[in-house]
Amino acid sequence: MIAAVLAGVTLTLLLRASGPINALDVVLPVIAAGGVLLRERCPVAALVIVVAATGAYYPWATVDGPLMALPLFALYTAADKGHLTAAIVTGAAALLGMGLGETGGIRHVDDSAFLMITGWVVAAIAFGGVTRNRRAYLMEVRRHALDALRSKDEEAMRRAGEERLRIARELHDVLGHNISMINVQAAAALHGLRKRPEDAETALRTIKDTSKETLRELRTTLGVLRQVDEDAPTAPADSLARVDELVEASGLKVGIELSGPLDAVPTEVDLAAARIVREALTNVSRHSGTKEATLKISNRSGNIEICVEDEGPGATYEGGSGFGLTGMRERAALLGGILEAGPRPEGGFRVTARLPLKGVR
Repeated sequence: MIAAVLAGVTLTLLLRASGPINALDVVLPVIAAGGVLLRERCPVAALVIVVAATGAYYPWATVDGPLMALPLFALYTAADKGHLTAAIVTGAAALLGMGLGETGGIRHVDDSAFLMITGWVVAAIAFGGVTRNRRAYLMEVRRHALDALRSKDEEAMRRAGEERLRIARELHDVLGHNISMINVQAAAALHGLRKRPEDAETALRTIKDTSKETLRELRTTLGVLRQVDEDAPTAPADSLARVDELVEASGLKVGIELSGPLDAVPTEVDLAAARIVREALTNVSRHSGTKEATLKISNRSGNIEICVEDEGPGATYEGGSGFGLTGMRERAALLGGILEAGPRPEGGFRVTARLPLKGVR
């Protein structure tokens, strides 16, 4: 648009010229205007064409048209497109040629006009460089904002995944254990109805209490998920300080060996260790084919060490999801510990875990 306006003004001046005109009066403005039209696609080539056509126009054409503005636009565009060196070199060459042209004895441009043109050239190049830098800065800011938003979304997804795993472990540890105990006690009740009715009554009472506790745990978990205001759980959380309660709830005959202080263990380690003990004893009750187990817990060398063993043949094991062992391993790994589980060479099954106390607050 600017090139067309300036070319139109120049041609109007040509039509109104009183003296003779030559071909350069028409050709050079058209070339310069065409070069300006190409400045977005080929900024350096357009700059050279515009400056050359304008530089030839003033000494050889007969009409003094306003083509001086076209090189300024070409210089600005070249600098704005990242060709700052080409713009500086071309602008300096144009000013040098103008200065040399004024040394022939006849002055076409006085000193003040030359300084003004020099200021325009410098301003066009500088403004082009500034706009390019600002555009690059805004693009960088936008890129950082998008990266931050993407990182925030990824972090939210990661936290959601971790929370789902945590909830799955909690449900498996609590509900799986209690339902397993209901199954064991129900089998004992059926057996007792035929031989010892008094044992059947005890088993049924255990089923009633366990199922009530299971429903309470389930309501508590669902209440957290729904974010409703519900009373906090009334039962205390599992703890190594109450290991006798864990053993009693398993329904097994367990030989217990404890060493080291277990009543001042950090909360995270205490809960994880207690849940590992609960799950390991539940697995013995479900899969080992025996009602006896050995539990060893020690606090030494900055670690909580757990060992649950049984001597059962494993005859009642009929498969399973494997989520119990996976959950125990995840609990240990989250604290920087390890958990190993597998058959013993002498028969039975063993679960060992080492949970570090160092660095846990």
